[in-house]
Amino acid sequence: ATNSEILAAALEAMQRSQLLAGKRVLITSGPTREPLDDVRFLSNDSSGKMGAAVARAALMMGAEVTVVSGPVSVAYPARARVERVTTALEMLEVASVHAPGADVIVGVAAVADYRPKERAAGKMRREASEKHLELVPNPDIIAALAGLAEPGAKIIGFAAEPDPDLAEARNKLARKHLDAIVHNDVSEPGIGFGSDSNAVTLIRAEGEPLLSGRRSKLEIARWLLENTLR
Repeated sequence: ATNSEILAAALEAMQRSQLLAGKRVLITSGPTREPLDDVRFLSNDSSGKMGAAVARAALMMGAEVTVVSGPVSVAYPARARVERVTTALEMLEVASVHAPGADVIVGVAAVADYRPKERAAGKMRREASEKHLELVPNPDIIAALAGLAEPGAKIIGFAAEPDPDLAEARNKLARKHLDAIVHNDVSEPGIGFGSDSNAVTLIRAEGEPLLSGRRSKLEIARWLLENTLR
């Protein structure tokens, strides 16, 4: 590489590291678990890897990072403040404390849309007859956090969808009052839940959608923060 190319790369790295200098970033990550009884729960396959990648990318850009995480085995960066929760209601309660002071809120968590209306005590036993489970909706956490955020805060959501159609993600962007939403087609093999790489579409309130192409989750995280915050 020429000296000018090396200098340009160094300046870009310095700019990236300062993009979130002095800013507070709140990230929700991982799944939630909604208990059926004392030993069973409703949940999903979210590993927390994408949330950890966003936390790492934000730290690299100079941010102070808080992660509110459902149950995961992934390791979050040591410099991030991590608050552990289990249910969607707990996630909302804890994240709501941090939302008013956050400059950027990124809703990466795969929050269960519903929870059992009643939690059975002990363990539900097998019976010959059918059991009917009544579910009630969980709160829309990223929309609630957007409502608690200070004016000027950037709110970024994630939409894990079973196909490449962007219509539902666009609907969520408007309905939840977000600045941007990341459409993640989890039907594609090798990306999405549990994988180390991803390929997403970034839909912003203004401008055309951007395609990331297949990258590591850390590269995706840096890419989406840069394209949302600049």
